[in-house]
Amino acid sequence: MAARYSRPDSVIRASLRGAPVTGAIAAICVAVFAIMALQARSLTDVAWASPLGEAMILWGPLVEGLGYLRPLTAGFMHLDITHLFLNMMMLIFVGAEVERYVGSGPYAVAYLASVLGSSAAVLAFNFTVPTAGASGALYALMAMLVAIALRRSVDLRAPIALILVNIAYTLMAANVSFWGHAGGLVFGALMGWFLTSASVKVRWAGALAGLVLGAVAVWVLTIPSTTMYGL
Repeated sequence: MAARYSRPDSVIRASLRGAPVTGAIAAICVAVFAIMALQARSLTDVAWASPLGEAMILWGPLVEGLGYLRPLTAGFMHLDITHLFLNMMMLIFVGAEVERYVGSGPYAVAYLASVLGSSAAVLAFNFTVPTAGASGALYALMAMLVAIALRRSVDLRAPIALILVNIAYTLMAANVSFWGHAGGLVFGALMGWFLTSASVKVRWAGALAGLVLGAVAVWVLTIPSTTMYGL
């Protein structure tokens, strides 16, 4: 019997069905990278060779004034084409599943909260290390998958194995932000049970509480920079 071939774009469209926010986040990340790559005239190591990358990347000493957007914008930029590809594949397949269960509104707020939570951990433990990428938020989504499995009373081994494999990769790979990933995972775990509640109000409350917590954490963790770095 002949095997049926599915085009990659059709697989992606099918995966994103019912997940418009996930699709929008992926589109933003791709568009940002395209602009950075054009500015840098390269598909690798584009952050510092691109004016847009320099303005978006998370770096503790520059988080003041308009720089307070960096803990958020850094989650939508990537350092090279491989970084972008791997994160977008994870976002499309994991994020879409979470969005369909949680609902697009609470999911969008929780995603932003996860980016801020990841950035807060970086600011707390790697203040002077430039960091970027969606992977902190992706770790939060993986934690939410565990909460979804618990709500559905299904086997937890698959989502837990996914987290463990990614933690192992974080520990072994070079130039990977351990604290960014850890911060996202913790934020996802904190919000997961609320976001998977049967009550829409509880889902919104959990997402909004996470967003406020992430924003406050970023603000508190950057207060010392104004004195330490003379900003």
